[in-house]
Amino acid sequence: MQAKGLRSVYQPIVDLDTGAVVGFEALTRGPVGHPLERPDRMFEVARADRCVGELDEACRWSAIDGAVAGGLRTPWSLFVNVEPSGVDWMMKRAAASSERAQARRRVARDLSLILEITERDLLLNPPALLRYVDQVRSWGYGIALDDVGAERASLALLPLLRPDVIKLDLSLVQGQPGSDVAEVVSAVNAEAERSGALILAEGIETPQHREFARGLGARLGQGWLLGRPGPLPDLSAVPTPAPGTIPVERRTGLVLDASPFEIAWAHSSPRTARRELLVEIGEHLERAALSLGHSAVVVAAMQHVSSFTPATAQRYAELSDTVAFAAVLGVGMPAQPLPGLRGGSLAATDPVVGEWDIAVIGPHFGAALVSRDLGDSGPDATRRFDYVLTHDRDVAVAVAAALISRVSRAP
Repeated sequence: MQAKGLRSVYQPIVDLDTGAVVGFEALTRGPVGHPLERPDRMFEVARADRCVGELDEACRWSAIDGAVAGGLRTPWSLFVNVEPSGVDWMMKRAAASSERAQARRRVARDLSLILEITERDLLLNPPALLRYVDQVRSWGYGIALDDVGAERASLALLPLLRPDVIKLDLSLVQGQPGSDVAEVVSAVNAEAERSGALILAEGIETPQHREFARGLGARLGQGWLLGRPGPLPDLSAVPTPAPGTIPVERRTGLVLDASPFEIAWAHSSPRTARRELLVEIGEHLERAALSLGHSAVVVAAMQHVSSFTPATAQRYAELSDTVAFAAVLGVGMPAQPLPGLRGGSLAATDPVVGEWDIAVIGPHFGAALVSRDLGDSGPDATRRFDYVLTHDRDVAVAVAAALISRVSRAP
């Protein structure tokens, strides 16, 4: 598939308190009148041709070039979309191209660029997605997570992706209040309170939508009431927003290749216990994950695939049916140990092989048990481990990210 004839239109993003235009989202279109004019059709064909990364990059640079030509500069922000299924290709492309590196520096200097991660395929390859987010932050770009509330994966990944902007799906703004809306609003506002992320409501088409969006906690808004997609306006006639209206933080701190035990040990002194106690604590955390439901992440390292016993498989079958994302790691672990359960095979030299770990993350919960095998012989239940049990959410998120970085791509 060749990405020719791409063009971008730009929809205003507005401060709901002041009515000021603070940025624009770039929306890509294909050639006018062509069967591929609609972006969903373009990406459908790209998926069939296995070239989502190439099309996604072409769309992004079309949007950036159009914005630069139209005079868009900081302090306005430019939101451009990123397809999670293409990040593997984009990481390889970025590493191989010094020309692209120079272009990235130019963009970071001239534009306040926010990469908007779409909800599609969020869980296809979480390790690549986490690495991509860390990489683009190092370039000075911000991160937005799109359509939060439409899919359970978007809520579950909020603490791991640490977005600067959380975009509420239009169904929340245009629908009726209910328990599902309350769950999303509670989770999103908790994350915004912890991290300082801004909440943006999509789909504002009436004054009632705008009022409801503000009630949901949105500071920013987007929709036909506030401005339709089209060419960039004459920015000399648009009031310039205050610098830092949409702040971009370099939310670093997730060391993706680290040992979870080393992460936890840096924050708390370990204790020593026999494996029989740690098994009980681990199963307690698994039950906590079940109670959190479809917005939870649970990931565990159990040394070797032989430890994935029928009893363990039964517990994780229930977890994978309940939570947003469940994964297990071990030497020889297949990419999909059970339907819906993700796996990751640890290299024999990986320090995690010597650990027994589990992390559970939810919108209002974070806990991790990390332990290091002391190498005892004898019965399995009596083997001793140094361990840390933490309910410090930041530490639990860091442990979860380190484990997820070892999960295989979805088969």
